[in-house]
Amino acid sequence: MKISADGLEFIKQAEGLRLVAYRDSVGVLTIGYGHTNGVHGGMVIDERQATDWLLADLEDVYRCIASKVIVPLSQGQFDALCSWIFNLGCGNFAGSMLRAKLNAGDFAGAEKEFGRWTHAGGRVLAGLVKRRAGEAEMFSEA
Repeated sequence: MKISADGLEFIKQAEGLRLVAYRDSVGVLTIGYGHTNGVHGGMVIDERQATDWLLADLEDVYRCIASKVIVPLSQGQFDALCSWIFNLGCGNFAGSMLRAKLNAGDFAGAEKEFGRWTHAGGRVLAGLVKRRAGEAEMFSEA
């Protein structure tokens, strides 16, 4: 499975596009649509490179889902997980109640877990509250 056009657009909107390297809310050097691998201070890219890196970064997310999810997913569920894992990482997903409830077939319970992941740097961020609500909404769509 691959992310849908709507799912990809959701991630782009949630991440925002930054063409010059910057430090994110927890101090990680970032560029493009949330790309962190190999980023250095002063780095500048164009929108095409940002999209290419996002698509390449999503390949790791696909592998994570394939290795950690044992239940069939709808496209909306898959897209929501792509956004969540892209933002929080496969390690967080692997140990999460979201994954446990999902794999137990408790889809309603899994949907509620999205809203528990709204902190960064020890504080609740409005952008993460909005993102998690959007992911939960995507997840609930059959």
